[in-house]
Amino acid sequence: MTIRPSSTRKTASRAGVQQRTMLSVVMQFRVVVRSMRRHYQSVERAVGVTGAQLWAMAEIDASPQMTVGQLARDLAIHQSTASNIVADLEAAGLITRERPREDQRVVRLALTAAGRRIMRRAPRPLRGALQEALMSLPPARLSALHRDLAAVIAHLDGGDPDARHELLSQVIVRS
Repeated sequence: MTIRPSSTRKTASRAGVQQRTMLSVVMQFRVVVRSMRRHYQSVERAVGVTGAQLWAMAEIDASPQMTVGQLARDLAIHQSTASNIVADLEAAGLITRERPREDQRVVRLALTAAGRRIMRRAPRPLRGALQEALMSLPPARLSALHRDLAAVIAHLDGGDPDARHELLSQVIVRS
């Protein structure tokens, strides 16, 4: 019979705790992803727009006359992605693009009556379940989560830097 020194048992015990904690965190990520997927699907079923489109409409509604550039910043996406969302919403008759008389170079966005009707019927939260959950955290916890996720991403060889600007609703629903 081999007797392990107590330091070896402690190391093995810590490794077991680390393994169980890691698996628990993986399960938490699964719950987050499933919750997001369920929310985005309920939005699309209820009102016929994607989660990203609904979030864009909510931002436009909250800041009348915003520009596409402002929308891109508010959604943390590339301007070209915001332009595509705007084009789809305009084609569906949910928003309009208006050029003020004083500066024809600027394009302002506004909801149409049909867009406002969708906003009234849409499931809450309008900006997305994850976004709302993150905003409900105390600032210190949100900052800690930000740092911890940055550390996780660093261990993933930095992840895919382009993914930072992808729409969560598209990533979650197509996965």
